[in-house]
Amino acid sequence: MLTGLRGVGKTVLLESFKPIAMHENWLWVGTDLSESTSISEENIAIRLFTDLSVVTSGMIIGRASQRAVGFEERVDDVERRLDFAAFVSLYQQTPGLVADKLKAVLETTWAYLQQQQPPSATGVRGIIFAYDEAQTLSDQVAKEQFPLSLLLDVFQSIQRKGIPFMLVLTGLPTLFPKLVEARTFAERMFRVVFLDKLTDGESRDAITKPIEDAHCPVRLGDTSVETIVLTSGGYPYFIQFVCREVYDVFLQRLSDGQEPIVPVVEIERKLDTDFFAGRWARVTDRQRELLGVISHLDDMDSEFTVQEIVEKSQQELAKPFSNSHVSQILSALTEHGLVYKNRHGKYSFAVPLLGRFIRRQRIPFKGATLLDL
Repeated sequence: MLTGLRGVGKTVLLESFKPIAMHENWLWVGTDLSESTSISEENIAIRLFTDLSVVTSGMIIGRASQRAVGFEERVDDVERRLDFAAFVSLYQQTPGLVADKLKAVLETTWAYLQQQQPPSATGVRGIIFAYDEAQTLSDQVAKEQFPLSLLLDVFQSIQRKGIPFMLVLTGLPTLFPKLVEARTFAERMFRVVFLDKLTDGESRDAITKPIEDAHCPVRLGDTSVETIVLTSGGYPYFIQFVCREVYDVFLQRLSDGQEPIVPVVEIERKLDTDFFAGRWARVTDRQRELLGVISHLDDMDSEFTVQEIVEKSQQELAKPFSNSHVSQILSALTEHGLVYKNRHGKYSFAVPLLGRFIRRQRIPFKGATLLDL
């Protein structure tokens, strides 16, 4: 499991694994997940063997007679392939629950893969099911549909049988608590890799190394590099975003004979519009007020608790929040993907640099100075 805030490079790292896996004779299937995958247990089953059929549809698993329709009656001998239609047929013919049907599809696939390979040859070693944006998965208790639990149960079952099918999930930090809530054994089932932001040294390398080419027209001084490091907060996505804007500005100013400088205010304004505004538009005024309180906590960029928010609101707001109200709003903000609750019962922002953005929204507090805002 690869997890971390947006902008730390989870998707890029996941894609870098693919050629390594294929070189080692593992098949690779997967896609980006969405909320529609979690509507029902059958939806996630269809998602899995839809993706699986992409790499297995070229496998011939037998031949069948098919009566041709036309003026002359004849019987054609056609190849049967391990394609989507074959998976659907097997799924529908297997008795039992959705989990039983899905297991049958996966187990049969591995059996056919082994038949296709001569014993002396180096064949397929297994299949990797890699899914990005996996934090969108969830059980639908009200509808009595448990697609997330189904996914975990099925993979645990087939791996116990020695079938080398690997599940790789990538998503926001909300993913791991959600998996453990669905099935407690998920904590032992996955190796969890948390991707954090870059250090200052790594950030400088990310900024300067791409322009070391002698033909690159842009050169950045130490002051410009430090400004970019501070503005980006060490998050790879923001480093890319800021550097692109800086390169464009520097090229323009150099061509005009002007001294290049990093336009921090303009870049932050564009970042607010392109990255933060859509998320901010989904929250209510009262939720924004609570986020404003969080943005003025000393540890806003690391962890914060319900009690810390309550105490800060009592200091800064005419209408402070109660413990229960804070918990309710944090739950709603978790659903919006803005905060998440970690394993220690504390909360953190799920969006990098969100606290800085909130401060720029000029949410009034009686204890705040103009510099704070």
